[in-house]
Order: sequence, then C-alpha cells, then structure tokens
Amino acid sequence: MKIGIGSYALFWEFQDANPEPLSLAGMIDRAAQLGCEVFQFCDDPRIEQCDAAALQELRERAEILGLELELGTRGIDPEHLGRHLDIAEALGARLLRSMISAEEIADGSAAAAGTLRSLLPRLETAGITLALETYEQIPTSTLLQVIDAVGSPLVGVCLDPANCVAGLEHPQQVITSCAPRTVNLHVKDFAFARQAGWVGFVYSGAPLGEGLLDLELELGAVYGAGAPSAGKRSAVADGPTPGSARRTPRAIVEHWLPWQGDLERTLTTERAWTDRTLTALRAWRAEHFPPSDLG
Repeated sequence: MKIGIGSYALFWEFQDANPEPLSLAGMIDRAAQLGCEVFQFCDDPRIEQCDAAALQELRERAEILGLELELGTRGIDPEHLGRHLDIAEALGARLLRSMISAEEIADGSAAAAGTLRSLLPRLETAGITLALETYEQIPTSTLLQVIDAVGSPLVGVCLDPANCVAGLEHPQQVITSCAPRTVNLHVKDFAFARQAGWVGFVYSGAPLGEGLLDLELELGAVYGAGAPSAGKRSAVADGPTPGSARRTPRAIVEHWLPWQGDLERTLTTERAWTDRTLTALRAWRAEHFPPSDLG
C-alpha cells in the first residue's frame, strides 16, 4: 500500500489566483517533502505541453526523490488516450487514470467496452493499467459493466465515492461494489452544508473525519483483510476475505476545498487537510500492513 498525493491536493497551489503557481517539478518536490511514495499528475493541462526532454526531466526528478509517478486525464477516445499513454510511458508511469463521459456511453456499455478493448494491446505493451474513475456522469453499475466486458486486469476502477453522490448513489454502495475491481484510490472527505438562509445545500470537501467518507470501510474494502489486526473488523460485502490475495492500489490524497476568502488562508487550509489525510492513511497502513507488505 503506497500513499501519495495528486494534483487535486495542490489545487490552489497552481491556479491563476496564485501569483507564484507551483510548477510540475515543484509538485514532485512537494510530494517528496511530504514523505509520499507516489505523485499523480491529474487533469493538469500543463503536462500535455511538455516535450520529450521536459518529461524526461520530470521522470528523473521523481526517480531521484524515490517517487512513483501516475497520470490522469479524462475520456476514452482512443487517440486521446494514446497521446496520454505516450506521456505516461515517458514519465515511467504504470497507471493512467481516466473517466467515461455521458456522451461516450451514449451508444451503450458494449460500444464503450469495445473502444477500450482496442487499447489493450497498447496497455499490455506499455505495462500500464487504465483506471476508470467512478463519476456522476454514468452510474457505477454501468461503469462496472464496461470494465467486466473488457475483461482485462489492465482496466479497472479508480474509486472515488465522493463523485457519485451527485448521481444519487450512496458512497458505501459505491465502495463495496467497486472494491474488488479497484486499481487506484482517490481519498477525500466530503459533506453537505446548508446554504445561507437555509435554502438548499452546498456539497463540497471536508477535513478528513468530519465529512461523510467512511475511511475504515473504504480502506478495508479496497485493501482487504488478512492483516494482523484485520480480525477486529467485520468482513466487507463483496470484498476480499481473510487470507485472500491483497491488492495494493496506490492511495492518492485529493481535496474539494472551496476558496477560503484569500490565498494565504486557502493554502494554509489545503496543506492542513493534506497533512491530516496523509497522517490517517499512514496510521491505518501501520496497523494493517506489516512492513514487508507495502508494495
């Protein structure tokens, strides 16, 4: 179980509101400073503007700092994914996260699965796993139908139950249904808050432990039982059973942090949320994984 951060944990660090935005190299440095094992470039258009030399520099920087890199984009158009597979290979990334849009599933799950199957030879040659994120644009059951129809261990789920609430799906159901197929994990807490005047709600991020994410359920379902203290918890439906093979998708910290009124306060809050989530993930890992089983 390797732990890291992604671009969405540094969201306000590289937005236009920041007069000194964090560079791509700076993101790698920040992840290393935080003691992470992984950094995921996710939905950051700047990575697409890098030439071969720039990508090689990022790869070498990560290798020197002992970081694994992952890449994230959106969509399943073969040409688009092909470009990002090129980038992933240049970075030495072994995982590409993407998502299926509503338009891309309009012709049905079988058509989407056929599109993804056409990419399997490329994924196999590159040794890259494609992780399709749970998202409100398509039901989780449809996403799983597509993945099952592809029928390859190189295509799985990027689990983020926060995204599915907007599609009126319960986070716990998303976790338990997707856990057996999860190859990448985005960890962020989320909550509803009343709008001013008590008219409607705002749905956004929350400090870990103060929102609706059941972290114990999520980590237990994804990483399975069989660890020294696993007997303390009940089995998770549809998840691995004690003694079964344990998957080790990377756990990537993200946030949905609203603007806090000014840049300094926003960055301070964002960094505090990151520290809090990393601390919780490391504590869970220390309890459930022996040191020799942290792959």
